[in-house]
Amino acid sequence: MHEEIDDDDLPDTAQAAESLRAIVPLGAAGRRFDQALAELFPDYSRSRLAEWIKSGDALLDGAARRPRDPVRGGETVTLKALPSIETRALAENIPLTIAYADADVLVIDKPAGLVVHPGAGNPHGTLANALLHYDPKLVEVPRAGIVHRLDKDTSGLMVVARNLRAHASLVEQLSAREVHRQYVAVAMGPMIAGGTVTAPIGRHPTDRVRMAVVKNGRDAITYYRVRERFRSHTLIECRLETGRTHQIRVHMAHVKHPLVGDPVYSRLANPRGASAELTEMLRGFRRQALHAEKLAFAHPANGETITVEADAPADMQALIAALRADSAMHKL
Repeated sequence: MHEEIDDDDLPDTAQAAESLRAIVPLGAAGRRFDQALAELFPDYSRSRLAEWIKSGDALLDGAARRPRDPVRGGETVTLKALPSIETRALAENIPLTIAYADADVLVIDKPAGLVVHPGAGNPHGTLANALLHYDPKLVEVPRAGIVHRLDKDTSGLMVVARNLRAHASLVEQLSAREVHRQYVAVAMGPMIAGGTVTAPIGRHPTDRVRMAVVKNGRDAITYYRVRERFRSHTLIECRLETGRTHQIRVHMAHVKHPLVGDPVYSRLANPRGASAELTEMLRGFRRQALHAEKLAFAHPANGETITVEADAPADMQALIAALRADSAMHKL
């Protein structure tokens, strides 16, 4: 079922402006109006506040000012915070697995195969479409509250902001690298120990579909450790310091341990002497063996640490079981 989002479809509470008032502290004297406003109303992003200044919805002592105009301290700021439609997409009744929910945030356990954002080739059937059906007020939040992403064929946890305050907080935490993101993956080849990959990532110089470690790429850091060794594969735990496109997939391929099933950065390789069951399992595993198993972040409203965990889905658990059985068989 598809629902077109229109202004008239918003709840009444979403169409009413919230009138806010505050006094500029004397210590803010000399600062720009937009800077002072950001300190007074941290629930809103700087870009949103700048828009309200320019539209006349943020006034200083009852008068319109420019974002760069200085404040003296002691003035009265009035702010008419009118929610607007930030996400224009279709709401679709797509089942979601909710791992955590409250008034400010959702944590979704995304299945493999679900695209995060609508785009060329994927206008419908995405996580954003599903979120708009689950909570129609997400039209008021940029990107339907999605502040980070997982690749289509990566499963696992994603945090979603349900209001502008939560959005501003989570974006800031991600920018400051304060969100704990932990993954489990099955890598090709036996690994002796974990380590750190510090290698910049950017577009592949000749294949624009791929990412690659390139000299002029954006800084990227991945920490990994061995969780379990198999005969010809390794179960690893990865933690992201940064969040670049395909980061874990690119970094593990860079250190010669690409992920099982990765259609872009690895190739099928059956271990010598593998059982028919394992061979079939490896051939049939058509996605990267990567799952976002743990998220931890500061709650936007009270600062308390929220930690959410999700077990790997059935396909990865079956793959791990087959690898474990293969290793046990060859030890006999």
